Amino acid sequence: MKKINVENKSKEFISILNTHFEGKVNLSRLKFISMFVFALCKVQTVGFEKLANAFDSKAQAESSLRRVQRFIAKFLLDSDLVAKLIFGLLPHKENLKLSIDRTNWKFGKTNINIFMLGVTYKGVAFPLLFSMLDKRGNSNCQERIDLVNRFIKLFGTQCIGSLMANREFVGDKWIEYLNENRIRYYIRIRNNFKIYIPHKNEEIKAAWLFKSLTFGEFLHYNRIVRMGTQLCYISGCKQKGKNKDEELMMIVSFNKPEQAQVNYKERWQIETCFRAMKSSGFDIEKTHLQDIDRIEKLTLLVMIAFVWCYKTGIFIHENVKKIKIKKHGRKAKSIFKCGLSYIANQ
Repeated sequence: MKKINVENKSKEFISILNTHFEGKVNLSRLKFISMFVFALCKVQTVGFEKLANAFDSKAQAESSLRRVQRFIAKFLLDSDLVAKLIFGLLPHKENLKLSIDRTNWKFGKTNINIFMLGVTYKGVAFPLLFSMLDKRGNSNCQERIDLVNRFIKLFGTQCIGSLMANREFVGDKWIEYLNENRIRYYIRIRNNFKIYIPHKNEEIKAAWLFKSLTFGEFLHYNRIVRMGTQLCYISGCKQKGKNKDEELMMIVSFNKPEQAQVNYKERWQIETCFRAMKSSGFDIEKTHLQDIDRIEKLTLLVMIAFVWCYKTGIFIHENVKKIKIKKHGRKAKSIFKCGLSYIANQ
């Protein structure tokens, strides 16, 4: 495998950060972010002492540790600037498929609940925007609306192809918002949801529309239905559940219900992103931080590291050494893992 000069890659990374941060972060902070990201890729954990020992710096580890602690405690890292950085690094910027989901864990008495919006791309989602929920459990309608509004404020609606979400993300006000803003969505609903059939003037359990489906069969209902106060389309299919039993998957959509199954399948890509940020990448859930603002800052740094690994993986795969394809047709190593391994071994 060809070698890439690490110092040159670091300078390139700092230059990219400076461009997308619009000159709003000084050079000293940019160098710190660069060292943090490269150290994170090497040690693959967010423990500050291990990170400090891996800093590419002439300073003593104790000095690097204090620098990490000061940055996390005091520096204001603008989440919108990070979102612009990641958006600028997206391989494509049109007809984007957005996926929303949350990941949560608990450290001590602190509930860490991250509600994330990502852009799906070839098996993974680029993490773009998130909010820290200071509670256990799901987001509410207003929190979802606020997150999508942040995306629209930064990048507009014209680049949104569709939005996918699982059964947690339903609600009358939420669906109304998506309908009014003409944002195409594919959202799974629970089997006990009731819908109103206007042309029959009756309310039924949504699952009854698909009770005759056989395993693997997909059907989109060819009439508009009403869920709560909102008109939408509904589709269903029989598939394997987590326990390999048959289960019914029902998806509501703004339009194009015939594309529901294909589009909704991309929702899981944000879970791949979460795994990369957690156990299969950077172990963010092992942080001992309990202050929500500091956890938010750490999450932003991990997001930057994730995207840089993915971009590095693309470069390696296309210009240095292609990732092997196994007999089953899948890559022997993911693009993210390829980039992470390469940076870690430099």
